[in-house]
Amino acid sequence: MLRDSFGRVATDLRVSLTDKCNLRCTYCMPPEGLDWLPNAQLLTADEIVRLVTIGVERLGITEVRYTGGEPLLRRELTDIVARTTALRPRPQVSLTTNGIGLARTADALAAAGLDRVNVSLDTLDRDTFKRLAHRDRLPDVLDGLAAAHRAGLRPVKVNAVLMREINQHEAVPLLRWCLEQGYELRFIEQMPLDAQHGWSRDAMVTADEILALLSASFDLTPDDLEERGSAPAERFLVDGGPARVGVIGSVTRPFCGACDRVRLTADGQIRNCLFAREESDLKAAMRAGATDDELADRWRAAVAGKRPGHGIDDPTFLQPARPMSAIGG
Repeated sequence: MLRDSFGRVATDLRVSLTDKCNLRCTYCMPPEGLDWLPNAQLLTADEIVRLVTIGVERLGITEVRYTGGEPLLRRELTDIVARTTALRPRPQVSLTTNGIGLARTADALAAAGLDRVNVSLDTLDRDTFKRLAHRDRLPDVLDGLAAAHRAGLRPVKVNAVLMREINQHEAVPLLRWCLEQGYELRFIEQMPLDAQHGWSRDAMVTADEILALLSASFDLTPDDLEERGSAPAERFLVDGGPARVGVIGSVTRPFCGACDRVRLTADGQIRNCLFAREESDLKAAMRAGATDDELADRWRAAVAGKRPGHGIDDPTFLQPARPMSAIGG
């Protein structure tokens, strides 16, 4: 298994398929975008499937989440999903996306075996969307959400980041809309993972503030804490349930002690934490002829060195050199 020195076992693999994105969200990258990785540096579809197979068959991975960048920009996505769901034991396979393009791909992804999707949506206001993402694509995102729901990729989860003086006032409207649509909303504290390194704690809307905003309009009851396990979201029943809302307090309510995640970047680097400053290169070893056993050993060693926590509150904390789009959520 992928066990670290603190006894945590990684069973949830997040795989970035590309660092490219068709939005320019302010908490992730500058309006002009970034210098994308050359295609030759990206893992091929066969290399991705090989590493995922090692993770599932040899290392105890039970859940695979494909991310980016924007994973829908990867042409081989449907094939990669189909090959992943064909593995035995079969992992749960999900996708984190901005939703652009999902309207035309949801049915094919469902047919390939994709279990569910997480779609990023920070606002229901078209002007605010353009301000945040520097693209006028809100209708495409809404269409993608609806298509995923029709295709049975449920529960459809919506990820929202609130920012002070920008969309903080939309907390209640977002939750009310998601309840009406049958989506499960999760608010995420803004994290120091932007390419500009402009993150400020003062600009971040905290989990406590989010819950205070929601509690003014809804009755929130903590869900069964025993069922949370390693899930990053604290979940709350809304007005008695069965609908729920989640709050991920990555900064102010860290869940590092129960973390079961490990990440594979689009260029083949293993990261044992979203905020890690060290990586382990599986791509170079693989292309140099490493066997599956050798790659598995390298992977185990990478996870064994995981630190006890992300250390954002430590005065010595340094933001990772790679932004979220290059790491993969």
